[in-house]
Amino acid sequence: MTAFPIERTATPKQAPPDDSLKFGTFFTDHMFMMNYDEGRGWHDPRIVPYQCLSLDPATCVLHYAQAIFDGLKAFRGADDVIRIFPPARHAARLNQSCERLCIPPLDPALVAQSFEALVAVDHRFVPRKPGTALYIRPTVIATEPFLGVRPATSYLYFVILSPVGAYYAEGMNPVKILASDRHVRALPGGLGAAKTAANYAASLYPAEEAHRLGFTQVLYLDGVEHRYLEEVGTMNIMLKIDGTVITPPLSGSILAGITRESVLTLLRDWGIPAVERPITIDEVIAAIEAGKLEEMWGTGTAAVISPVGELGYRDRRFTINDGKIGPLTARLYETIVGIQYGRLPDPHGWMRPVRARGRSRRMSGAELAYLPATAQAAAFRARTLSPREVAEAVLARKAAAWAVAGR
Repeated sequence: MTAFPIERTATPKQAPPDDSLKFGTFFTDHMFMMNYDEGRGWHDPRIVPYQCLSLDPATCVLHYAQAIFDGLKAFRGADDVIRIFPPARHAARLNQSCERLCIPPLDPALVAQSFEALVAVDHRFVPRKPGTALYIRPTVIATEPFLGVRPATSYLYFVILSPVGAYYAEGMNPVKILASDRHVRALPGGLGAAKTAANYAASLYPAEEAHRLGFTQVLYLDGVEHRYLEEVGTMNIMLKIDGTVITPPLSGSILAGITRESVLTLLRDWGIPAVERPITIDEVIAAIEAGKLEEMWGTGTAAVISPVGELGYRDRRFTINDGKIGPLTARLYETIVGIQYGRLPDPHGWMRPVRARGRSRRMSGAELAYLPATAQAAAFRARTLSPREVAEAVLARKAAAWAVAGR
């Protein structure tokens, strides 16, 4: 792995309690940065204290939205090993988005290493509670100050980290989505297959309208006929109809979701029929009315697997699977989450372990002896905890022993 220069913060933050975590509101001590200049290429990769960016008012990203990003997560398993899901595929998708916005490509191996190196430095912020994770947000913005419509000649690549809880307030409970034939997310030939800032800006108005009607998200239909399912604002969509899983094909207006790809791989492993084909909202409603729509769910990095319990369309509302989590939806969620947290085998090599840097050490046998029994097995496998975590575990074990002895 490339050894990046590291400037450590002089004012380290306290990691928030796992139970208090929301999504994307707290950020860790450090960030990764790398610059691009025409004629020099990408240069000066480094890890620095988390900081504000200084931009000229004429910086072109503020006017012409030449900006892309991606999102992935790091998970702390019961064995205390931190694993990223899956960095190489996200690095490749980041470059695909760059190409669509005329941003010079980055070395995908260096991008994946930037994820790992930053997580290694800020590893103490990776939460432990099941259902939590460390969200990784790589971003590229155009930084040249000018007014005029053309690709910029300078860029900034940066990565920030955020310990997160559930993306949706519902957690793993079924969400309500509104199929919209009034608003368009993307058209073939547009930006729909890239992860651009402009795509998400365009989704804000329809999403707010859906929220006012009591829905969590918008299910967009195609922009030509307004009939074919495309994707939810933050998720790819899947349906199980009469025993077969159906998901819209990647036709140029849908983002190639990493979790979507993982789900399709699992379905093939399990021998469950799955097809990528166009499907209309009328076909979905007909399947509901015929009792053939068994389950419906979304897939994405933020929510992993999100069951759909209600579908709205025009002035009608339809309940999916009695508003409950379906058995296949639950199986997919438990399997992917099990792989992410290291509880289940990873036959496809999706997870990338991260070695913590700088603030952890190997625990002694005496220290391990003081850990609770459930933690000892995991600690013996990992043998790495922060000094603070070691001290807390040792004191907790001693306090428990003293209480039993009546001291």
